[in-house]
Amino acid sequence: MTEHMEVNRYVLAQMSREQRNRLLQQRAQDNLRDVEATVRQVLAAVRSDGDAALVRLTRQYDGAELSQRRLRVSEEEFDRADELVGEDLRAALTQSIQNVRTHHRLQLPPPSWMKEIAPGVLAGERVTPISSVGLYVPRGKGSFPSVMIMLCIPAVIAGVPEIVVCTPPGADGSVDPASLVAARLCGVESIVKVGGAQAIAAMAYGTDSVAKVDKILGPGNRYVTAARRILSDIVDPGPPAGPSESVILCDAAADVEIAARELLVEAEHGEDSAALLVTHSSTLATTVVDRLAGLVGTLPETRAQHCKAVLSHYGGIVITEGLQDSISFVNEYAPEHLRVLAENPFELLPEITHAGEVLLGENTSIAFGNFSIGVNAILPTGRNARTYSCMGVDELLKRSSFAYVSAAGVRSVGPTAVELARYEGFPAHAEAAQYIVRRVDPGENGSDRP
Repeated sequence: MTEHMEVNRYVLAQMSREQRNRLLQQRAQDNLRDVEATVRQVLAAVRSDGDAALVRLTRQYDGAELSQRRLRVSEEEFDRADELVGEDLRAALTQSIQNVRTHHRLQLPPPSWMKEIAPGVLAGERVTPISSVGLYVPRGKGSFPSVMIMLCIPAVIAGVPEIVVCTPPGADGSVDPASLVAARLCGVESIVKVGGAQAIAAMAYGTDSVAKVDKILGPGNRYVTAARRILSDIVDPGPPAGPSESVILCDAAADVEIAARELLVEAEHGEDSAALLVTHSSTLATTVVDRLAGLVGTLPETRAQHCKAVLSHYGGIVITEGLQDSISFVNEYAPEHLRVLAENPFELLPEITHAGEVLLGENTSIAFGNFSIGVNAILPTGRNARTYSCMGVDELLKRSSFAYVSAAGVRSVGPTAVELARYEGFPAHAEAAQYIVRRVDPGENGSDRP
């Protein structure tokens, strides 16, 4: 007999505005205040004591005994990881890296461009990499070489001169071997064995073992998220990437088995994840719920408990009044991962305006996106897909504009600048512009007025 499983069921048309807002924002309302005091203590310790604090905090939170000399991953540790990773796993890492590299190389913009904006006025932009970046690869709920790949490849392709990776060690003081192999295959070998808020502090302040960086990228738990938020005045914290979330958008023709299995993909990440199936078909919704218990029953106990907690807390089934209503809800929710199971998925794509990624059709599993398609799985969470983008090369690049004005250009734009500067009450601006106008045309006094 199939065990009953509690799954939230929301009928959108019957929900009040307050209930709907709670569904949309419930994780955002689970704020970080309960960890902020602890995080501030950690940040202060790292700022004051540097590596010594990292050693102490790594012992406290990760149970690993490390000396300051052993904080950085050595070449011998990389070599040992090469020996520990089997051929099948190495082949999977290599193919994933190849696909991710191919996808991200296509994101590179031209290094510069320049156009004549008006006669004698040339303007353009240069694209250059940021000087340094810190990449955070979590480990608390497992080992994630895929995250290492998703972070390292864009940084290497962008040409960032200094790339630092922080990742928590195991209790024996080692870093996950597959993650080390992945990093080396990506071209990154500067890795520090430290995690949590202390890792963010180390990359923001700098220590003897951890270089101070300009920007920090990568997902993390609420301690990591709180640290990045608190330190945002001294380091660019990057886009928000918190606990996993997904929406499975289904029409009435969706495959029930695929829908149920995809719903569990992000749910098994942890109890703070969110996973929703959104459909206008009550029949499909009921059938999916009936199938979930059997599927969850096949998972290891820890992952099964994660799924049960998510589907009865931050997840469940959302019943809408029609496909357009479903799409409207999806855009309002702005999920990290959106899986579209519909008869004509490409017809729906132009209507989906807010999602970290959109995976179309029966064959495009979220799992493929997480590991092997080539798209980046580091995505904005917590409704931040409304304004933030998927992780990509552009996160590691910056644009600088440049311009050149000839004598002919001065005649075109000079008087305009003088007029606007005077109107806005900036006499030094106006006089500087007027000086250039007079210099080009000494006899020109059309704009030369008190």
